[in-house]
Amino acid sequence: MAILADRDKPAQSDEQELYQHLLKLVKSESPTRLIERVRTLFIDGVGYPDPEISQLIEKIATSKQAEQEFNSILNRCLHILINHWQMESKSQASVPELVKLFEEVSSSSTYRLAQSRSTRKLRSLVQQFSHSEQYLHLQRLVQVVDGQNHLPVQEKSRPLGTLIGRYPYLYAHSLIGESSAYEHQQTVLQIQAEKQRQYEVDLSRYVTYKVRQAQLSRQLSASKCQRVIQPVQNPTLLSDRELYVAVKQFAGQAEGSYTYRDLAQNFITHSSQTLTFRDFKDDLYEYLIPTIDAEYGKRLFNDKLYQQIKETLPQSDSQKLNDFLIVRTCSQLLNFLVVESIHKPNHYVLIDLLSNIGPVFVMALLLKIVLVCRKVKPYLEKRFSILFNHYDSYTHDTVQWLIQTLENLNVAFSTNFGSADLSFLSKVS
Repeated sequence: MAILADRDKPAQSDEQELYQHLLKLVKSESPTRLIERVRTLFIDGVGYPDPEISQLIEKIATSKQAEQEFNSILNRCLHILINHWQMESKSQASVPELVKLFEEVSSSSTYRLAQSRSTRKLRSLVQQFSHSEQYLHLQRLVQVVDGQNHLPVQEKSRPLGTLIGRYPYLYAHSLIGESSAYEHQQTVLQIQAEKQRQYEVDLSRYVTYKVRQAQLSRQLSASKCQRVIQPVQNPTLLSDRELYVAVKQFAGQAEGSYTYRDLAQNFITHSSQTLTFRDFKDDLYEYLIPTIDAEYGKRLFNDKLYQQIKETLPQSDSQKLNDFLIVRTCSQLLNFLVVESIHKPNHYVLIDLLSNIGPVFVMALLLKIVLVCRKVKPYLEKRFSILFNHYDSYTHDTVQWLIQTLENLNVAFSTNFGSADLSFLSKVS
């Protein structure tokens, strides 16, 4: 009977057996030992201490599906280790070391040389992985957990990709791919929440510090001021003046005595009484244009903006307004203002806006859209992840316009969707 029971039991797939092997090891062996195991099993391709696992890898690497499936299998193996290490602060430093193993493979021209056909095949697949989207996501994850995002502003020759850790709102699109395992997605979302929370705390502390410093400087000398209050580091890449302007704009009174949240709520209340989709589009245009510099708007932009809104789903103009129409209008507007897609990464409108009205007011315009339709916030984040990925390898000094934009968006999101309450600044002259 026992033999029959074993026959009825479904065979575990080779990949699952490999995953179970690593899950068992990650609970009992040190990160240093596991990194050496990964090197031996995947990179050297010979000498692994568990022969049955070596045979599994050989079988996977020489299968007909290897070219299509190997990247996902190796990615999952690495994430089994990374996800476990991320839960223990003392092990987190091992993540960059693990990922760096495959950088060496990527840059080696002699790496594929090996005696056996199966080992050559494995090495070819590993080199393929080192140039894959999955590996790019791993490298970005390292930038986040390794703290490289806090490099000094002077590091202008470093690639933009090193700043990914500064922008939690990009994580879901820049660190997670379609083939990412559920565990990896959860890890990234957890890191995102922690980084966002820390940024909001740091931003609140810094703004409070600068306000108090300004108040004390009227009464005390600079040296006494420093002794009374402990200096706090600016958590942004904006200058003090740029940060002050951004916070005042996004957290304080933006138009007259109204904040952007007030304006959005007034618009939402008004829209609930709107009879048709056409009326909504006309009202949306009127809601947005006060953010645009009047002279610039009159030259060409306002007409373009109106045309974009007007031409969104014109066949539905006479319909009663509904959620679908609002979401579609706002998402199409973000395409127009930022960037359409990965395949069409043109962003001339954004560049022109930034050149003419500056990053604070461009982000204010986008913020107004997202505040009236919060469902498109992830869509806006996706637009900027497309731009970030597009300029990933550009040095800081060549994409200062994008860094300034991302920094201002960070402030806008934190003050309007996060826990950073800086509304008190509007009362400070």
